[in-house]
Amino acid sequence: MRQPSEVGLAVKRLQHRQHRAMSKALAPLGLSLVQWDTLRHLHSRPDASLHDLAVLTFQTDQSFGSLAVRMAERGLIERVPGPGRAVRHRLTGEGARLRAEGQAAAEVTAANSFRALTPEQLDELGSLLDAALGSDPAAQGPQ
Repeated sequence: MRQPSEVGLAVKRLQHRQHRAMSKALAPLGLSLVQWDTLRHLHSRPDASLHDLAVLTFQTDQSFGSLAVRMAERGLIERVPGPGRAVRHRLTGEGARLRAEGQAAAEVTAANSFRALTPEQLDELGSLLDAALGSDPAAQGPQ
């Protein structure tokens, strides 16, 4: 029987492999994984705040603020005033285009990562991971 620490390490190895593959797939688009992740989240959450995007992309507010400035300078996102001191973020046309191209790369990368599993096994793995995440409120991170 596998120990929880062994399963945790296997999950981490899969995540690391997935991140390396995604970074390689996104490189021709001139995007890092965290940049593409930002574009992906802004696509589904237009006008997200800096803090929300930091949480969703596993960044600190400070590091995400620096990233957002660079992405705005590159024309991938717009930073617009929100209520109070809040800054909201939106995709530009170029950001939307690169998000879509990155999404296509992500689908191929994910399919390759899980190609050894049958569709039923993949569904079961997803359910098991959902159950594991649901058992620990601290694990309920970004989607």
